[in-house]
Amino acid sequence: MLFTALRSCAQILLVVSSLILSGCSKHPGDPSAAGGAMPPPEVNVVTVHAKDIPVAFEYAGQTAGSNETQVRARVSGILAKRLYEEGATVKAGTPLFQIDPAPYQTQLAAAQAAAALSEAQLNQAKREAARAAPLAAAKAISQKEADDAQSAVEVAQANVQAAQAQVKAAQLNLAYTRVVAPISGATGIANKSDGSLITPADGLLTTLSQTDPLYVNFSITEADFLKLSSDLSKGALTLAKNSVHKPWNFAVQVKLADGSIFPTSGKLNFVSTTVNTATGGFDARAQIANSKNILRPGQFVHVILTDSVRPKTIAIPQRAVIDAPPTNGFAGGKIVFTVTRDNKLAPRPVTLDGWSQGEWIVTK
Repeated sequence: MLFTALRSCAQILLVVSSLILSGCSKHPGDPSAAGGAMPPPEVNVVTVHAKDIPVAFEYAGQTAGSNETQVRARVSGILAKRLYEEGATVKAGTPLFQIDPAPYQTQLAAAQAAAALSEAQLNQAKREAARAAPLAAAKAISQKEADDAQSAVEVAQANVQAAQAQVKAAQLNLAYTRVVAPISGATGIANKSDGSLITPADGLLTTLSQTDPLYVNFSITEADFLKLSSDLSKGALTLAKNSVHKPWNFAVQVKLADGSIFPTSGKLNFVSTTVNTATGGFDARAQIANSKNILRPGQFVHVILTDSVRPKTIAIPQRAVIDAPPTNGFAGGKIVFTVTRDNKLAPRPVTLDGWSQGEWIVTK
């Protein structure tokens, strides 16, 4: 049997070209042309045997920032100035917008004055309590008057704490008038122009996308997910960096719209355990380094899962596979011709499972 021979790594001679009938193109001087007899068919033959074959799986995907953040105003006011260039890459903490700080500077000054007043009242209460203590000990005043003086100190201390909290709140509001980048990333278009009235309710100013590393989101079909899971568990598919805790440890390459391969490889860092009802597949995500910002969020690409091997597998040239029609005892399908021991051709049906480096992978 062909299958038995393949599994035992025995060498098999396989016909890889179509039959070439030299009689179909006779030339003067050809002996066969003179006699009118058809010459023997000419074929090419290769020897195949089981070996470890690298395989890859390709899916359509779309790039996205690994961290995408909305930049919003936290205080109301007039937008005084945009401080960045739209589309530029900025670092965390870089000022992006300036809201008119004058009203908040006034609020801060008022809060500081109130805090100073409360501290003065506390000092006055402490002095009165200090005078009342020896008088109460000498019975010159009632104990109630001494207690009231001490209570006034405690009330004044609470007022100081409240005033200091108001100062901190005013300082925060003043700081919020300078809107800074919460993360490092590529800036988007400014949604508000200078002079616009900004409020926290509609204060979306721009967006930031962290593009290094970059994410590539894609979907694995349910059929592929089930087959890959089964092959990985049975050992029919192995990974160069496989582990028990992360069985889907594929390396990733990204093919761009022009057909070129992105120079940096990435890794598969997420595979959903539930089906996305909108796509009918399993959501997956790859992570890839993008230090030069060549890739931008929103690009349509192809994700190629690599670093996987089918151990001890047969791969045959595409030309060796023929589509055969149904005949007596054969339902039709893919066949190959093998060379028997007596140097004859014998057709054999084959079961194929995708491509690898331009060759069909034979599973049966």
